[in-house]
Amino acid sequence: MKIASGLLVAALLVVAALSAAAAPKTFTGIISDDICVRGDHSHMRMGPTDAECAIACVSAHDAAYVLYDGKNYYKLIGRQALEKFAGHKVKVTGELDENTQTIRMDSITSTD
Repeated sequence: MKIASGLLVAALLVVAALSAAAAPKTFTGIISDDICVRGDHSHMRMGPTDAECAIACVSAHDAAYVLYDGKNYYKLIGRQALEKFAGHKVKVTGELDENTQTIRMDSITSTD
């Protein structure tokens, strides 16, 4: 009986922990890369526009796409192709991992 009640308590704790998982939120910002993180591409200037610089940094320097909201930047994880959003203002919906400042994207749409 003690084992059964112990398993029940453990199962309830797991359910409670899963229920406390981060809920999807909406973030707005510009898609850039983690080399030119603050949207300032002047030091790299890998292309004539910010969008082309971000794309080049990702392909040539193994940078990652990020969302920059003017104050913070967040790494982006998801199946969406981010190249077409480079340099554009977007709205991203997803779950933020506070520890790694990474958003696991559910959706992304251009706002400009």
